[in-house]
Amino acid sequence: MNQSSKPEPGDLPAPSDVGAAPADAEKTPSGLASKVIKKGTGTEHPEAQDTVKVHYTGWMTNGKMFDSSVKRGQPTEFPLKGVIPGWTEGVQLMVVGETRRFWIPGKLAYGDTPNPSRPYGTLVFDVELLEVKKGPKPLPAPEDVKAAPADAQKTASGLASKVLKKGTGTEHPVAVDTVEVHYTGWMTTGEMFDSSVVRGQTATFPLNRVIPGWTEGVQLMTVGEKRRFWIPANLAYGDTPRRPGGPHGMLVFDVELIKINQAPKVPTDVAAPPKDAKKTASGLAYKVLTKGTGQKHPAATSTVEVHYSGWTTDGKMFDSSVARGEPTSFPLNGVIPGWTEGVQLMVEGEKTRFWIPGKLAYGDTPTRPGAPAGMLVFDVELRKILSP
Repeated sequence: MNQSSKPEPGDLPAPSDVGAAPADAEKTPSGLASKVIKKGTGTEHPEAQDTVKVHYTGWMTNGKMFDSSVKRGQPTEFPLKGVIPGWTEGVQLMVVGETRRFWIPGKLAYGDTPNPSRPYGTLVFDVELLEVKKGPKPLPAPEDVKAAPADAQKTASGLASKVLKKGTGTEHPVAVDTVEVHYTGWMTTGEMFDSSVVRGQTATFPLNRVIPGWTEGVQLMTVGEKRRFWIPANLAYGDTPRRPGGPHGMLVFDVELIKINQAPKVPTDVAAPPKDAKKTASGLAYKVLTKGTGQKHPAATSTVEVHYSGWTTDGKMFDSSVARGEPTSFPLNGVIPGWTEGVQLMVEGEKTRFWIPGKLAYGDTPTRPGAPAGMLVFDVELRKILSP
């Protein structure tokens, strides 16, 4: 971004009070200042969960325009919770048809540190509110949202929880399982930031792919149970928002565990191929676990549908379509060499265990971040050959 105060072609001139908010500007406790430029025709104010359509222009206090939907000739639309805090707060003061000028301090915008790629310091915006699309009403925060009560269970990591409704199940999920839940999350201010309940659709995910507080906490639950968690920042998203208005600090979740998709058990021969495993010239080892019903083998260029689970030789599962409850499809020439070679040995309906050396997988020292190293063990079920 060119941060010189010299205007570029088509820039809108800065207002005369761009340098500082005038004495008659309204001020809020957060430090936001604003002044109505044109009165609105509406009567209702948007709320944080709403989506708004606006026209706007933004300047730095040196008079340099850095952004403008007016200049582009196209209004913009966004959820109020997904923008800088000064916008989230400020636009809620407006009604449809109103134009308002805002002086937003750096702490409510992009900070005060000079940055060549974005504006900094106090920013001045002229905003015209064109339309409000009402979002779903947030669920009220629990009374104990600010801190865990004395009777909450606490773990060594700092996670606190309390059972709100006992479960009907007897088994607890483990970290490699996939779970289906309903949940609502609040910050300790009482602001709801996410809810599958409000969306009306449950969420499904592998427990080892979410924030540490969820991975640990949901393992304490049984199916049918509803539990409230107080998750400290170090087990969630940290103390600094990752995006404007994003959740941060200690988070409070009400979670209902609906279903557990259990991951397959670790094979007893995961550490090395057994003596009765077959071996190919490349070093691939395999053993048929269930005979197939098909007659044809896929080719290297075939697309196949499979169910699979993968472990490192120390028994750690790193991926499983079985645990996710959803098979996967891919062209055989688009995966690791051990898969390309191995699945061609199979027929539809067959289930085979493969021991794939590092050189046919991701290597003994993978260059791809997060890729498993060394020999990998896969149980693969060939469900369909989708193309020749």
